[in-house]
Amino acid sequence: MGGSWVEERFEDYKMQLNSKQKSLNAWELIVLVGSGHFSKGMDRQTLSMGINEVYQELIMDVLKQGYMMKKGHKRKNWTERWFMLKPNSISYYVSEDLAEKKGDILLDGNCSVEALQDKDGKKCLFLIKSLQKSFEISASDKKKKLEWIQAVQTCVSLLRQGRPAPHREARQKRRELRLKQQAEQEELELRMSELQTANEAKQLELENMRKALEEAATNAAEEERRRLETQTELQDRYRIDLEREKTVRQQMEEQVAQKSTELEQYLQRVQELEDMYHQLEDALEDERRARQDEEAVRRLQARLLEEEATKRIELEEFHLRQQRAISETEAEKQELEKARLAKESALQAAMKQLEQLEQERQGALEQYQAVMKKLEDATNNTKTWKHKVAEHEGMLRLIQPGSKGQQMITNWGPAAFSDAELSLRQKKWQEKKNQTTQAQ
Repeated sequence: MGGSWVEERFEDYKMQLNSKQKSLNAWELIVLVGSGHFSKGMDRQTLSMGINEVYQELIMDVLKQGYMMKKGHKRKNWTERWFMLKPNSISYYVSEDLAEKKGDILLDGNCSVEALQDKDGKKCLFLIKSLQKSFEISASDKKKKLEWIQAVQTCVSLLRQGRPAPHREARQKRRELRLKQQAEQEELELRMSELQTANEAKQLELENMRKALEEAATNAAEEERRRLETQTELQDRYRIDLEREKTVRQQMEEQVAQKSTELEQYLQRVQELEDMYHQLEDALEDERRARQDEEAVRRLQARLLEEEATKRIELEEFHLRQQRAISETEAEKQELEKARLAKESALQAAMKQLEQLEQERQGALEQYQAVMKKLEDATNNTKTWKHKVAEHEGMLRLIQPGSKGQQMITNWGPAAFSDAELSLRQKKWQEKKNQTTQAQ
């Protein structure tokens, strides 16, 4: 129509209509196009002509129309007529106002159209043949002649193929496309509605989750506060227990130091007894030497007796002296034998006392090792107890059964013996020491 269309403005207008979910009918579209807001170089008269052409094509099924000259069948004269081409016929009128219709040319698959040579002073001739008649028509120029020939040939070809007119087919396609777009639009709206519903549900779920998180945060803060209070209380208890344990440990260390001192004294006494044992061994060595001397004396006596036997006659005057010497020797021998027996008894007593002292020393060492083992076990138990206190937040407490009498308490628990047993052992050890001294 000699104008241009501003697609940007029209697209914006379509988006506004889609947002409002509205559509335009044909008359509203005509008014909108006639306003000139979306078109350039287009007046109302041009718009009216364009609308009229669209109406003729889409509503009236007019494929082509215009003035041409037609040759009569009776008078053979040429008369100007207004021709209108439809899919299955060509109608011709006196004028374009369609007031008086002069006839129709029916088209079917057997019709044909062909160009003619100029004759009778007429140019741009073409012939339309039908079953009943043939029509000679003259166009105003060659362009219109070709357009009309092509249009008629197209209609005949479509009739032969049994297909509708192009504008009807295009209209059907546009209708199908419009229905398809409408269905897609409805599906899109349905999906948008579903997405909006899902979004609302998701928002509600997120809101519930946010509330749950806030509540959980509040509960966590309260739980943290309670935990801090409990931890503070447990730390106070743990500090008190540590102080108490430190005091008990100091006491046990003092007792261990005392026991160590007593053990050193005992070991010193054992060393003294070992020295005494060495002295007894020296005494036994002296006794052995004395026996050797005695043997030498015996051998000497035997030699003297032999000499006495050989010189008995010569030494008669010395017999009495010799008898006295022999008597004195026997007395000394008896005294030496008594001394030897006494020394053997003392040695046996000393050996027994030494063995007993060795046993007591071994028992003391075993007791000392047991005490050290108890100390190590108590240390491990203390570490385990500390670990349990730290793990169970100090809720465990060691409960021991009560004692019927007074008992020494160490860092590892009750002592292996009481004060009375210790006094009794000291008394027995003193008695044994006195006996050893008397035996020496």
